[in-house]
Amino acid sequence: MSPKRPSSNGPRRFRPFWAPPAPPTPSPVSASNSDRTAAGAPRRLFYYNAGLLRQPRLRRILTLAGHDLRLGLPRDGDGVIVWGRSPYAHRGERIAAARNVPLYRLEDAFLRSVHPGRADRRGPLGLLLDHTAHFDSAAPSELERRIAAPPADPGLLARAEDGIARLRHLHLSKYNGFDPAAPLPEPGFVLVVDQVRGDASIRHSGADAATFARMLAAARAENPGARIVVKTHPETLAGLRPGHFPSDLPAVGTVSPWALLDRAARVYTVSSQMGFEAILAGHRPRVFGQPFYAGWGLSEDDAPLPRRTARPTPARLFAAAMIEAPLWYDPCRDRLCPFEEAVDQLEAEVRAFRDDRRGHVAAGMRLWKRGRLQAVFGQEAPLRFRDDPAKAAAEAARSGRDLLIWAGREAPTPPAPTVLRRVEDGFLRSRGLGAELVPPLSLVADDLGIYYDPSRPSRLERLILDPPPAGAEARIEAFLARLTAHRLTKYNLGGAAPALPPGHRILVPGQVEDDASIRLGAGSVRTNAALLAAARTAHPGAVIVFKPHPDVEAGLRPGAIDAADADIVAHRADPAALIEACDEVWTMTSLLGFEALLRGRKVTCLGTPFYAGWGLTQDMAPPTGRRAPRPLWRLAHAALIAYPRCFDPVSRAPCPPEVVLDRLITGRIPHPGRANRLLAKAQGALAGHARLWRQ
Repeated sequence: MSPKRPSSNGPRRFRPFWAPPAPPTPSPVSASNSDRTAAGAPRRLFYYNAGLLRQPRLRRILTLAGHDLRLGLPRDGDGVIVWGRSPYAHRGERIAAARNVPLYRLEDAFLRSVHPGRADRRGPLGLLLDHTAHFDSAAPSELERRIAAPPADPGLLARAEDGIARLRHLHLSKYNGFDPAAPLPEPGFVLVVDQVRGDASIRHSGADAATFARMLAAARAENPGARIVVKTHPETLAGLRPGHFPSDLPAVGTVSPWALLDRAARVYTVSSQMGFEAILAGHRPRVFGQPFYAGWGLSEDDAPLPRRTARPTPARLFAAAMIEAPLWYDPCRDRLCPFEEAVDQLEAEVRAFRDDRRGHVAAGMRLWKRGRLQAVFGQEAPLRFRDDPAKAAAEAARSGRDLLIWAGREAPTPPAPTVLRRVEDGFLRSRGLGAELVPPLSLVADDLGIYYDPSRPSRLERLILDPPPAGAEARIEAFLARLTAHRLTKYNLGGAAPALPPGHRILVPGQVEDDASIRLGAGSVRTNAALLAAARTAHPGAVIVFKPHPDVEAGLRPGAIDAADADIVAHRADPAALIEACDEVWTMTSLLGFEALLRGRKVTCLGTPFYAGWGLTQDMAPPTGRRAPRPLWRLAHAALIAYPRCFDPVSRAPCPPEVVLDRLITGRIPHPGRANRLLAKAQGALAGHARLWRQ
């Protein structure tokens, strides 16, 4: 966890708060020219399982780890790879024995995906490649060796502590097709964890179906009078494989394992990963099999393993299982990655599932936007687009779907049962204007309000106020170091700063005067001319630099003025270069004020934008009464990482904001096709230019 810094709460000029970017954390493994790669396995691995043919992600992860997957017969120096202890593993086992070459077993890592493997179309985010399956207690595995060994990296345990805290905060587990807000049993119950019948992780941990009956009997006998609650396996809930316990027992399914563990008095398991999570949550689970986490003094073991004599901490157990052993994969950037980046990706995918799992009825969306909106919000269930917001709201309430509406088109009183999400562009949007038909890389979907309306709370405001996850400060520091080094802003149109005369320079960003952010968030000063006049009155000797809004300069929105109170009008100038060249910013509600804060400039707000009221700006408008001082990194993390829904146009998948940053830096962004442009222009000709993107 990065060291704490004094918060900056006064309306003064700030210095950027982040350190220079640290070198990237190395991937757990990387390809090399040696004959041995991941887990000491040979480069050439031969396989006899159709799953490796059907699942390209498995092959890709192994290829990136330096392996060459082959069909045929291995020679000296080669190896054989099988899937764990699957029913088809015997093919590879026989050939490895006959050819006298090493055998390696492949398994999913302990953070996999949203849905179980049998119901998932994307593939796992991580793999474990070991000479022994991690759940096979007959012989020590590489994972077991790592758990018993002291950490080689002095920072490893700190990363593990942050990782545990972050998974708990985000409610992330191996499978994540649950609702963290789902109802839970009252605290104090005894939790008995079920698993699917016939699974290899049961058989090879020294247990069988009878073990589950014995575990249930022990839970009842050792906790007389206590409530027994069964945690049903996700595959059983999905109807894919049966469990062990009768259906008349009190059971829970699609709930957060972390929330369930927080309420449980005791935990009983055979070999489920939930026993591992129970240790991380502070329990000492009763374990009836011999999984990888048993035998280390962290559990009550029905069948101890004498060879496991080390006494690791929960953080050491986590570091071995989550940081050191797996091959983690970044599907958007198609590379191996460290554990933290795999969590970033899983967080993005799981958030999309949780927001979109009920489906949406979408209203107020222009035709040309719908393709991108479908891609971002329609991966769980296709969006149903309706032109009339009132009819869309009624359909959403009737069908049980959520209502997705462009923020400026919100109906005054949507039906009460409907979850309403208000959509707007994110703060790191694109290379090009929305009004010029460039689709966004990030959007926000606010279920409380919308960030530019200070009259009511928004989800962004809540995120700024609430404690962030572990590691958030270090993450946003690294993010902002790259953002500012590459001069990235919302639209990234390019340009340069004009030559400015010497003196105290004040940048005044122009805004679209009929924009919703002005209508809802401006104070008594509501026009660009009045804003310039206020800045001139307060600083008669300063150099006033006026930057017209890019939509106005492009002739797409009204609001051009003669800027008589400005010394310089910076036409088509790069906003980042202007911020760097000026000493402070005066604004009504412009996002440029936020971008100036990130670059250490003093900002005076005459309205109430989302970044005002936190002790970071000089505020001329009355306070909302809801905001309290917060350090700049908290504001930046909420606005740029926690609030937006990001979409990678290359992989066409949900992605973390760091991927958007990469796309904007490299310019690897597909542009809209000619048909999309013609559609938007035709629609714009009918509707006029006034609200081409913000309506």
